[in-house]
Parts: sequence; structure tokens; C-alpha cells
Amino acid sequence: MLPSQIHDYAKQLITSFTQKNLRIVTAESCTGGLIAAALTDVPGASAVVERGFVTYSNEAKVDVLGVLPEILNRYGAVSKQVAEEMAQGALAFSHADVAVSVTGIAGPDGGTDKKPVGLVFFGLATKQGALMHYKCQFSGNRDEIRLQAVAEALRLVLPVAE
Repeated sequence: MLPSQIHDYAKQLITSFTQKNLRIVTAESCTGGLIAAALTDVPGASAVVERGFVTYSNEAKVDVLGVLPEILNRYGAVSKQVAEEMAQGALAFSHADVAVSVTGIAGPDGGTDKKPVGLVFFGLATKQGALMHYKCQFSGNRDEIRLQAVAEALRLVLPVAE
């Protein structure tokens, strides 16, 4: 069961997107499908959630979302460039109007001085051509970092339908 704050964000998003007749696609790495799970937990989600991709490995990011291997090699999976490519790929391989992506280091291992545990990048892309990224540094254990990332992703998408 996800925290009530996440459920509230998901419910707001489903309501807003339903009113605006918008559909969303998710592209998730470190959250492993939790964003899609939060959205589909809300009644009426079938009118809004077009599909979700869990692309945990670099190979999946390339094969499923079309992330360029050169981008992964140059910037690493946890980067603004990959977050944007993931969002654009999810949009391209779906019938959605809006894509949100997340890639990060949830821990407890895998962090470095330059990319510490808790570093998460988000991507947002729309059919109208908008593209943005957002960077957060979360703290806590693996579960806490992942839940913070889910909440942040939902918060980032909410203004799209307003």
C-alpha cells in the first residue's frame, strides 16, 4: 500500500487528465513500476494511463525506449540526458499525450561521489513538443528514496493538465 500523499497526487492527476482528455505513459527505472502502480490504484485510471515501461537495465532503455547507447555511455543511466530520452521514447512508443520518466540511484549501493545514492532525474515530454528534466537529491533508505521519487514524479506531471 502506497502512502496517502502519493495516492492523493495520483487521484488529482487522474481527475485532471480525465477532465482534459489526456493520457499518460510512464518510463521507470529506479521506481520499478511504482508510478504506474500508484496511478492504476485510482478508480478511473483506465481512461488516463495508456501504458507503462519498466526499463531497469541499460539494455532495456535502449531496446524498449530507443535511448541511444552513445548517450548512456557518455552520461550514464542516471543523468538528465537519459531521463529526457526515456520520456521521449515512452511518448514515441505509446499513444499517450504526456510521458514521465525516472532514473536514479535508490541504494543502498551504487552511489559514487559524483552520483550519490538518492540522486534521481526525471524527464517530462508532451506530444506538443515540450521536453524538460528535473533533478532531485533524496535521502533515506531504498524504500524511502523510491517513494519520494514517485511522489515527485506525480507532482511534476500535475501542472500539465491545469
